[in-house]
Amino acid sequence: MISPALAGYLAASRVAGPIAGWLVQRRAARGREDLARLCERLGEARVARPAGRLVWLHAASVGEAQSVLPLISEIRVQAPDISCLVTTGTVTSARRMADLLPRSSIHQFAPIDTAVAVRGFLDHWRPDLAIWVESEFWPRLMTATARRGMPMMLVNARISARSARRWGWLPGMASTLVRLFSRIVTQDAATVDRLVEMGANPKCVREGGNLKAITPMPDCDAVELARLRELLAGRPVWLAASTHEPEEHTVVAAHRDVAQSSPGLLTILAPRHPERGNEIAALLTGKGLSVARRSLGEMPDSETNVWVSARGRGDGLMKFSQEGEFLWDFGHRGPRPE
Repeated sequence: MISPALAGYLAASRVAGPIAGWLVQRRAARGREDLARLCERLGEARVARPAGRLVWLHAASVGEAQSVLPLISEIRVQAPDISCLVTTGTVTSARRMADLLPRSSIHQFAPIDTAVAVRGFLDHWRPDLAIWVESEFWPRLMTATARRGMPMMLVNARISARSARRWGWLPGMASTLVRLFSRIVTQDAATVDRLVEMGANPKCVREGGNLKAITPMPDCDAVELARLRELLAGRPVWLAASTHEPEEHTVVAAHRDVAQSSPGLLTILAPRHPERGNEIAALLTGKGLSVARRSLGEMPDSETNVWVSARGRGDGLMKFSQEGEFLWDFGHRGPRPE
């Protein structure tokens, strides 16, 4: 028997199409959606479904999508005839997947969780297997997939204590959703316990480690990296990576504190969402800092306090940081708590 909460959600999603479409249009106007591919969010694909078997992997954003790249490679090794469809919900992830996915794979934006969009998506793609990543649960999409008899898995699952408490407010809904998965592989033992408490079948859940730990680092632009090293030679530098609002205010405070003992300090700021570049540059200049912007082709000079790298996730900057040449990496400190 379906829980009242889930029944209410599904009923609302049947009539929410016009409102949801309007909200997506508003997001597109703010740069949070790809206007040229807005039809995908509404369940309308402009790419043909490949012939044969299709595995669909659904992730939230960049990190989650990149974490399934080793899984896609293994699928292709074991079954070369299988095609892979990867869906995500952010503009940044779409750009990264365009660079990283193998030729046999397709990226699409995930449909909004309304009846019409979900039906259009599933009618077109007809996946043979659906794999959810981490904790990206959309009730309409999940229940509609299961209703069509498509086997479903949850991989790299991670449920924080806070998320588990929230799901505890809707125990019937949580139990129904987690029991849709025939296999669940978690990042840690704590998530195994939380999923079982939510209602998952203990026989279907096991710990498997974090896929992000085995995801290879993407290649960088070697020419730009060499140029950057030359420009920054002998200068103290630190990287604030994958920042969200209001973390940039903390970055400004940290820059000013460290600059007192490290003259010539350069802060490289790579926000999680590149479309926030204008907003962040305005904040920094308003605080009296000298700013250069990578998205405008500007490179830092001796007078630059902050170099805003709002073009992808940092590319060569991440490689530069991993080699120990930055003082501190503010943003990459493990999975962001929910």
